Amino acid sequence: MPEPEPGAKLEVLIVGDVHGDIERLFEALKPYPADRWHTIFLGDVLDGGDFGVGALRYARDRLNTSVLIGNHEVLTLWALREPKLLSLWASVGGKPHELEELGKDQPLQRWLMERPLLLKLDDGTLVQHSDTDLYARLLGDRVSDPIAQVNQAGRAVLEHGGHAELWDILAPGRMFRQSRTRLELWLEKTGSRRLVHGHVPHGKNTPDAYHEGLAICFDGGLSRFYGSRYRRRSPLGASVAPLA
Repeated sequence: MPEPEPGAKLEVLIVGDVHGDIERLFEALKPYPADRWHTIFLGDVLDGGDFGVGALRYARDRLNTSVLIGNHEVLTLWALREPKLLSLWASVGGKPHELEELGKDQPLQRWLMERPLLLKLDDGTLVQHSDTDLYARLLGDRVSDPIAQVNQAGRAVLEHGGHAELWDILAPGRMFRQSRTRLELWLEKTGSRRLVHGHVPHGKNTPDAYHEGLAICFDGGLSRFYGSRYRRRSPLGASVAPLA
């Protein structure tokens, strides 16, 4: 994946949940040339619109880009492995042609399974998909590098078919909005100063900073096709914006 080279000094651009709306994604990224930004996708690129797999390939191939795995990516991989999950997957925006397309692309599946759960930036910002501390379930008793340990454990879980375990970690949300204490403890455990996440739409015109800036949500409802979002056209800047 064409991620930034070590030592590269690029401004950070955050991309919230795309949910298959590749047209709005392209529109949102027009002001931000790939060679000038470290672009970070927060996960949930799939499910909703008809072009989630295309958006995944675009994110994979975009220069200087990191992509986190979200609960919808986990569920899609799970549905590929276990067809009995198709009803659940379809109920949250899955499209049959998308599953068929991903099923034929083994390299994309492999790449998706290797996506990290957590990313820690040089300024101490922790980036993850869901606003939850359930990621800690992937930590062992001795934790020297929690970010690396969570990412390594998450990949191992997918390799061994533990999609249900990872879904249970990523699917819940709003934990940090409901408890500043849990947020502060999670930041302390990971040695971070603030959190950036997506997952639960915030309904604001810009990314939503809360708990005095300790957390920032970038899921501004970018997709026109996921859930009730098609009824409104949220500002692009609510989901795709530089990290200040």
